[in-house]
Amino acid sequence: MIVTGGAVGIGKVYCERLIEAGARVAIADIAAVEGEALSRRLEDSGDIVAVPTDIADPASVDRLVEAVLARFGRIDGLVNNASLMSNLPRRSWLEIPLEEWDRVMAVNLRGPFLCCRAVVPSMRTAGRGRIVNIASTRVFEGTPNRLHYTTSKAGIVGFTRALARELGPDGITVNCVAPGRTLSDTQLATSDPAYLRDSTDAARALGRAQLPDDLVGAVLFLLSDASAFMTGQTLVVDGGKVMH
Repeated sequence: MIVTGGAVGIGKVYCERLIEAGARVAIADIAAVEGEALSRRLEDSGDIVAVPTDIADPASVDRLVEAVLARFGRIDGLVNNASLMSNLPRRSWLEIPLEEWDRVMAVNLRGPFLCCRAVVPSMRTAGRGRIVNIASTRVFEGTPNRLHYTTSKAGIVGFTRALARELGPDGITVNCVAPGRTLSDTQLATSDPAYLRDSTDAARALGRAQLPDDLVGAVLFLLSDASAFMTGQTLVVDGGKVMH
């Protein structure tokens, strides 16, 4: 399994839980130091490797896939988790610099496109594969002040649906998970405490904060054969704030 953005935040938790479940995991992250540290920490628990990767760079993505195939011999699953979000200022769309807009689209949309394009040949050879894209409930809520991020995640939902139809004949499923606001390490480190104390938790049917582990079940399900006849779908995981 390849997990992009797997060195920190929610991606780190995906890698930890996948190793616990017995998967062989490749951490693909531009945060090379953090990725290597996580790989060393988990290497006694399972087969894991860290591959420094810029998912917006085609050559870097190709090197990732070459390294994973050399290590594991096949690619069964891809979690397109990496994105630009936590370091983006919350501001009016009128104040977003064009360069920042383009960088968000390069990472959040071009990155998953490049990663899927690179792994699909191996999946086609095997006659099966699982791709899990990560969107956001911002798509369904129309949350303001990070318009580029919200737009990119809406693109991921459309990307998931269309790619599912293109890859269905190859036995490859493509699904999406849309998390609500999640108290990951990166979210806690980059958010104003007042923002984290707003009414979001009370608006959830389950009435509590969302943690990274709350997303693991949905991701593992979509990577497994339990979801073999499910494709093109988006699962909202946010404790019942958005009912999609």
